[in-house]
Amino acid sequence: MKVVHLYTGDDGHSHFADLDVPMSAASLGGQSPTLPAEGVIFRETPQGGEQDFHPAPRRQFVITLSGQAEIELGDGTKRRFNAGDVMLADDTSGQGHITRVTQGPRHYLFVTVPDSVDVSKWRA
Repeated sequence: MKVVHLYTGDDGHSHFADLDVPMSAASLGGQSPTLPAEGVIFRETPQGGEQDFHPAPRRQFVITLSGQAEIELGDGTKRRFNAGDVMLADDTSGQGHITRVTQGPRHYLFVTVPDSVDVSKWRA
């Protein structure tokens, strides 16, 4: 399973990296190890909603349920996230990113995770 990692680099800017969640055999296919979570937040943003440069308010998986968002980095790189896409928002310092809802409303779910969740071995 793929996850996009949005993180702050040593340069203080946000970057994207593609991650591959490790899976092991399970009764109905593959399953990842259990990860600790701190909370769940549901959110809805109308089409055209935009948030200028901001760091993520906390470390969290962002799962788009419906609609579409575009995330833009300081260097102009953009990625679109559609229903079913998962991003780990981990750029909690530095310049941050721009979020735009390009098709909406966008319904999405935040699953907040502690710093102890280590994704360094998930690199694609």
